[in-house]
Amino acid sequence: MPAAARAVNTSRTISMIASLTTLFFTFIGIDGMGHVSGHNVERNTFHQDSSTISGPVFIAPVGNQTAAIGREVVFSCSVRNIGKYKVGWLRASDQTILSVHTRTVTHNARISVSYESNGCSMPAGVAGGSAFGVTGSSQAADEVVNGTWRLHIRQLKESDRDCYMCQINTSPMISELGCLDILVPPDIVYGGDTSADLAVSEGDNATLSCRATGRPTPRVSWRREDGEAILIRASSAGGGSFEKHETYNGSVLQFHRVERRQMGAYLCIASNDVPPAVSKRVTLAVNFAPVVKAPNQLLGAPLSTDVQLECYVEAFPNTINYWVKNRRGLEDEMLLEGLKYNVREERSGYKVLMWLLIKGFTEQDVGSYKCVSTNSLGKADGTLRLYEIKIGFERSSRKDHVSIIGGLAEAAQSSGAGNSFKGLFECWKKLSHYLSMCLFIPVLLWPR
Repeated sequence: MPAAARAVNTSRTISMIASLTTLFFTFIGIDGMGHVSGHNVERNTFHQDSSTISGPVFIAPVGNQTAAIGREVVFSCSVRNIGKYKVGWLRASDQTILSVHTRTVTHNARISVSYESNGCSMPAGVAGGSAFGVTGSSQAADEVVNGTWRLHIRQLKESDRDCYMCQINTSPMISELGCLDILVPPDIVYGGDTSADLAVSEGDNATLSCRATGRPTPRVSWRREDGEAILIRASSAGGGSFEKHETYNGSVLQFHRVERRQMGAYLCIASNDVPPAVSKRVTLAVNFAPVVKAPNQLLGAPLSTDVQLECYVEAFPNTINYWVKNRRGLEDEMLLEGLKYNVREERSGYKVLMWLLIKGFTEQDVGSYKCVSTNSLGKADGTLRLYEIKIGFERSSRKDHVSIIGGLAEAAQSSGAGNSFKGLFECWKKLSHYLSMCLFIPVLLWPR
């Protein structure tokens, strides 16, 4: 090999050995005086460990929360060793930034952030030393701080139901998630899903429905406003037996072949343990023609007394009620409130009690009376007959008899045209005859 080539190779080899020697001395820490500097080894090892344990760490999870609408909720994010990094709050669903460190950036006035420091800070600079007395340059230690960032959401709305993220801008970013569930009190939905006041004809089917919203899902029940039990037919086919329910659970209340006694106001009540519970009033009206009942169809009274006649009416819709007196061969006379008559009535649901008070009963008041009730579905009436009761004994050339019997017989005879009183008249006629015979003998023996 030529001498020039060998010289070049030798120069390259010496240069590589010198470079490797320099790197080795640098790694083991030999200074210019030939001493090993252990300080460099320890310091490098410390910084390596600190890089793995001195970064931000979440002390506790954010956690999930549940709150009722209108209340306030607070999410807490506790961090250790925050150092130079920043903490932010975000809405998870759309990544909307709510706050950065201690500053609120959202325009939502109901949302704010607060910060509380519950740790300490290391001094900004610490002098570095060596076990071998070598003095080195000072270097700042990492800042160690424990702090809590709180996200406040006031006057909660249903739209606040979401997850919220506490995020630290490390690389890669680290975060903790907490979800918020909003409890909503029940609300009854008005419209097609909830019944309005309902009117049906007697014998038809009727359905009352009520739908409510809320979170959790509300429970719906029915009660009668008057406190009476709800009557439900035991069979949907329309049997005669009924089941009684103080409270009926379910959003739909069905009536098969509805009867008048099922008429009334019903309360739909919705509750889900989130106050307040709500209710809606639904009225069920059952339409039917008037039915009139006269409990005492035959009445007697002495002259100059006040006589009261009564009638019971059942009907819906409401009826027009009045009294008339039958006059033979003439048109019936309507009786109005005045000096002679007192007319009044008392309503309770679909029932009406009618009264007619005749003041100062006279012979002209003897006769037949009618209580009349009419509505848009029909008309009905009840007949009452009023007679005179004669008090004491009467003496006549033909016979003497007890006047009350004679009065009753006269009343019955005056209604001879009515088939219902013919038998009664015959019975009283025979009884009157026997009593007259018994009383006639003492009259003959009476001293003159």
